[in-house]
Order: sequence, then C-alpha cells, then structure tokens
Amino acid sequence: MNTQLPTFLRPTAVPLLCLTLAVLLAACARTEVTRLDPDEQVDLTDRWNATDSRLVSEAMIEDMLTFPWIDRFRSENPDRERPRVIIQSVRNRSHEHIPVDTFINDLRRELIRAGRVDFVSGGAEREDLREERRDQEFYADEETRAQMGRELGADYALTGTINSFVDRLDGTRATFYQVDLKLVDLESNVEVWNGQKQIQKVMQRARRGF
Repeated sequence: MNTQLPTFLRPTAVPLLCLTLAVLLAACARTEVTRLDPDEQVDLTDRWNATDSRLVSEAMIEDMLTFPWIDRFRSENPDRERPRVIIQSVRNRSHEHIPVDTFINDLRRELIRAGRVDFVSGGAEREDLREERRDQEFYADEETRAQMGRELGADYALTGTINSFVDRLDGTRATFYQVDLKLVDLESNVEVWNGQKQIQKVMQRARRGF
C-alpha cells in the first residue's frame, strides 16, 4: 500500500504553501482610496461629519439673517450699513467628540459670504492679532504699522450648543443631534434671534449569514 503523502502536504512544501496563501490574501486585501468632491455627501457612520457641519451652518445663518433684528439695527443706526457680529462660543455637549472649531469656521464662512454683516474676530485669534500689533509697535515702520486702539467692537454675539441623544434596539442605532444658536445684543443683552436645527440618522448593522 502506498502511504506517500501528496506533494503539497509534505513537510518541505508547507512553508511554501503558507507563503503563497499569504501573498494571495495580501493581494485580495488591497486598500483603495477614492478622491471625492468636498461638497459631496458621504456618510460612513451615523456620527457627526463635515456634511452635517456645512448643512447646519448654511441653514442656521440663512434663518438668522431673515429675522427683523438686522433691519431694526439699520433703522436705529442710519450711518451703519452692516452690524458687527462675533462668534463667542459653541459648546459641544453631545456624546461624541465633535470638532467645534470646524463648525465655527463654517458659521463664519456663511456670515462673510452673506455680505449683510461684518464679522469680528474673537477669542484666541483676537489675542494673536493684538500681540501682532504690539510687535509692530517695536519692529515695523511707523507709516506701515497697525495702530493700537483701532479695533471695532461687536454689536452682537453668537453663542450655541450641540447636543445629542442615542437610541439602540438590536442591530439598529438612531442618533439625534440638536444644534441651538442664539444672537444677543451686546449692549442690552436682548436676545434678537434663536435658531434650532435637528439631524437624525439611523444606522443598521449588517447581519451575517451562516
């Protein structure tokens, strides 16, 4: 009786077989990268993403500029064509890490694009600008240096929060985001606009068949 093992099962052939399988698996697991338009909506999960940030900022700034506060300001200040707005803070109170700075930049971009208000820098950015002016006092030519004490104060401050709620059942997860923003008159503390935008996403995990 011939008990000789097949060639591919012989001890000397096992390492070669393992190497061949590893190469084949590596070839099948190639990573592919696809370049997309930045404005194209991409949802890989139910988490907050760049599309959410852009869509919420566009909708809320559009709503804010339709309220009567801007016309009232112009009637009370005939020498001023545009009120000045500062984004004071937007706090993330959601269940996940959200890059708030990106959302603030989207809000700022929409404000500037609208052309109906002047945007005033604040926070760390304002401090950096003040430090630059202090440096110019010592190092820049007198005719070209930016003058101290020439800042324009803001008329209104924009603040807000990002909240979330997550509900789960079996393999389905629903995530609800709510963004609340308000615009306040800095002189009188009167709230002249209050906006709200909600986003709801549902993600279902694929079931594995046997």
